[in-house]
Amino acid sequence: MTEPEGVSRADRWRRLLDLVAERGRLGVEEAARELGVSAATIRRDFAALAEQQLATRTHGGIVATSVAYDLPARYRADSTPAHKHRVADAAAELVVPRSVVALNGGTTTTAVARALSARESLITNTEDDQVTVVTNALNIATEMVLRPHLRTICVGGVARAESYELFGPYAERVLDKLRFDLLFLGVDALTVEGGAQGRHLGESGVNAEMVSRAEVVVAITTHEKLTRTALAQICPIGSIDRLITDDGADSDAVATLRAAGVEVDLV
Repeated sequence: MTEPEGVSRADRWRRLLDLVAERGRLGVEEAARELGVSAATIRRDFAALAEQQLATRTHGGIVATSVAYDLPARYRADSTPAHKHRVADAAAELVVPRSVVALNGGTTTTAVARALSARESLITNTEDDQVTVVTNALNIATEMVLRPHLRTICVGGVARAESYELFGPYAERVLDKLRFDLLFLGVDALTVEGGAQGRHLGESGVNAEMVSRAEVVVAITTHEKLTRTALAQICPIGSIDRLITDDGADSDAVATLRAAGVEVDLV
């Protein structure tokens, strides 16, 4: 069978995880038909997913690793639109071995975490080269802890059911002792005047502390957030080094952000 052009390994893995999450069990021939690839490719993918503890191998297929999929529907990969995947994939490409990467909560940062975990160049058995992921999002920590090639640190605090984010004085106290090479910051709104903004006061406070501990702050969001405002400022626009958003972004909003010194990547 001729493999389809332009389909990356990460894209296949994402689709396979969607299918096994939906069905609980997935066979080699079934998966090969669904993805239009060879059975040999699927077997290699199944072996890699099992090695990363993203699924469990069975005779002739895989079954879901329950911990990774017992999440609200808004955090499942199959509900993530294509433009959000593009943003996530572009963000994940910025990560290098040995770095300390922080992510706050949200569907976009969840997509980034999944893309990061699938980066083949970051899969290493050498502890010195491991990427360390720090997050205040329970769902991200729950998924990343299953990736043996990543070290996962979850910041404590009070859990908010709507976003799975931990917030409060304890979270801020822990963050005060940490530093990050890179922060992927999900936002509810981003403008030059209002900076990075969030809807929840407690989460915004923790996110602000994460910004203060990061060498490089990369805002990640889909285009509609660039023409909105939200309740609480996380940080002023001058604290944002880079923005990754999709190519549906308003051209005037992008021009204004670039004029303010933000590097903007449209994907």
